[in-house]
Amino acid sequence: MHRRIHRFIQGAVPLALVGAVLAAPQPASAAITDLVGWATQNGGTTGGGSAATTTVTSASALTTAVGSTSAAVIRVSGTISCSGMLRVRSNKTIIGNAGAAIVGCGLNINGDRNVIIRNLTFRNWNDDAINVQESATNIWVDHNSFSNGYDGAVDIKRGSDFITVSWNRVFSHDKSMLLGHSDSNASQDVGHLRVTYHHNWFDASTQRHPRVRFGNPVHVYNNYYYNNSGYGVASTEGAGVLVEANSFENVDDPFHLGEGSSDAGTLVARNNLLVNSGSGQTGGSVASIPYSYTADAAANVKSIVTANAGAGRISV
Repeated sequence: MHRRIHRFIQGAVPLALVGAVLAAPQPASAAITDLVGWATQNGGTTGGGSAATTTVTSASALTTAVGSTSAAVIRVSGTISCSGMLRVRSNKTIIGNAGAAIVGCGLNINGDRNVIIRNLTFRNWNDDAINVQESATNIWVDHNSFSNGYDGAVDIKRGSDFITVSWNRVFSHDKSMLLGHSDSNASQDVGHLRVTYHHNWFDASTQRHPRVRFGNPVHVYNNYYYNNSGYGVASTEGAGVLVEANSFENVDDPFHLGEGSSDAGTLVARNNLLVNSGSGQTGGSVASIPYSYTADAAANVKSIVTANAGAGRISV
């Protein structure tokens, strides 16, 4: 049983444990609409950019729009009911108008690149809500809400890389965010699966926030964990995870090494707020973070994230 504590902020760990993980900070916290993290690397992530905008209101129109090989900005309007997984091709911005929802299906980015998915409500999906695989790169998943799905809310696997998952809310759901699908996939995954998870609200969701294999460094910062009955973060199979300035409330198992049959990875934790939560498990070192960022103080994360995470919190 993990030791229960009322309120504790972790102090800094020796830099020898972190490697060169401290990046040059920005002079002020980024706005909630700004792209930060791994998706800024490798040429950046612009989605459809200034390409023509199309608005879709049906499953058939959405399928056609996201499957086009041309760059596009796709606005989702109303509730679209569908099933299975819809293939998303490169150079797309998929953004929800106010109240937009995708119900029953998910989006599959399979080997493509430069995709932005924002301001959408996903619920009742019958596979994954968002699946990123087969060396897909430069993906930004931002300000979405996820609930009541079958499998992962945001699963990233099979050599995918340079991804930011930010300002999302997961609730009424079990398996939140998987990073690396199999212990046997090292040949494709080692040197990839570099993802930043920041300012997400894991709202009584159960597990995988994220569950990490192989990726190093994976950066998990400024997320709010509330009443997660399974665990917060798991580092496995040689992964290196920096867990920084998060707020954990009523989480017996905030972070640990290994999970199920997966061997342990490494995990460095610093400056996290643990309220009525376990102390977590750490070990080993983590590769350096290459991008600039400013972490909010863990004591402020709950109020910042609950006010701004999820669909409907940005102007579109």
